[in-house]
Amino acid sequence: MRKAVFIYSPELEKRSYPPEHPFNTIRARKTREIVNSMGLLSGADRSEVAPAPAERIVLKKFHSARYLHALKTASEGHWDAEAFNMGLGTQDCPVFEGLYDYAVLAAGGTLTAANLILSDSADVAFNPSGGFHHAGPERASGFCYINDVALACMMLAEKGRRVLYLDVDVHHGDGVAYAFYERCDVMTISFHENPRLLFPGTGFEDEIGTGEAKGYCVNVPLPVGTYDEAYMKAFETIAPPLIEAFNPDVIVFELGADALAGDPLAHLYLTNNVYADILNYLISLDKPILATGGGGYNVDNTVRAWALAWSVLCGGEGERDKELAVSSQQRDTVTRAIEATIEAVKANVFSLHGL
Repeated sequence: MRKAVFIYSPELEKRSYPPEHPFNTIRARKTREIVNSMGLLSGADRSEVAPAPAERIVLKKFHSARYLHALKTASEGHWDAEAFNMGLGTQDCPVFEGLYDYAVLAAGGTLTAANLILSDSADVAFNPSGGFHHAGPERASGFCYINDVALACMMLAEKGRRVLYLDVDVHHGDGVAYAFYERCDVMTISFHENPRLLFPGTGFEDEIGTGEAKGYCVNVPLPVGTYDEAYMKAFETIAPPLIEAFNPDVIVFELGADALAGDPLAHLYLTNNVYADILNYLISLDKPILATGGGGYNVDNTVRAWALAWSVLCGGEGERDKELAVSSQQRDTVTRAIEATIEAVKANVFSLHGL
């Protein structure tokens, strides 16, 4: 059995986005309630750890001091045009009371998980309150204020680990991809909906990194209506060869659940079976796994997917979704687009890794 640590604290529930905002922090608590009822938070190889707030000196490895100051000041009720130009106080990234404390604690959960892995205290760790992959060094974006996953990748790489960052959130993991666009000690692979149709509008097949890092940024845009079988074809054709060529020491997995059918902000057609199947592949690599939450705006579907993910990380099988019916027209349209994407990724990236 692998040592599995679930990262959670009730402190995370004391602050929340405005009630009309799509991002609902209750998802982590509901996930915890389910996995606790399944007996998956205790035992010889399972435990729960509270997050420690991220320290400012660590936050400054990615975010500028100017931005952190603006974020803290805004959360205290004071922000100006400069802060607004950093994305603070927008519809996507509203300012609310306690924002800074929430963002620092949620990000701290992912960094706590990274420290547990570095100290061999955990083989797998899951922070459902993490996964803020859109935040930039000086910009809040896409509901994200502090980029915990970029910081975790940096922390792990600083300790000499080769890091695979795998992102299955329906939106391109732009903040992380660009953080490592010129580095080859961190490989980023993002599966996401076609950026011509969905925020943030980046993540095309020809965005592959620069200089010595060419081929270490991998983007797999997917068509509207992508269903389980088509998604897994793209995943199985692209991800395992690249991951095995890269040979990471540790995996950081952004488990956004907004690619599920019925998500109000996106247009893919997956069931939670995809996440379970991907996790089973990652577990087969026998590497430490740091998993985070991310998007997911149908709360019940997201919670069920994350509970299944934790169950798989603990070596079990939770409640899987029923298969969804796929029309012949959907199958034909999606298959053509997926095959074109696979060929484009292969042409742009595979030869750079000797594949």
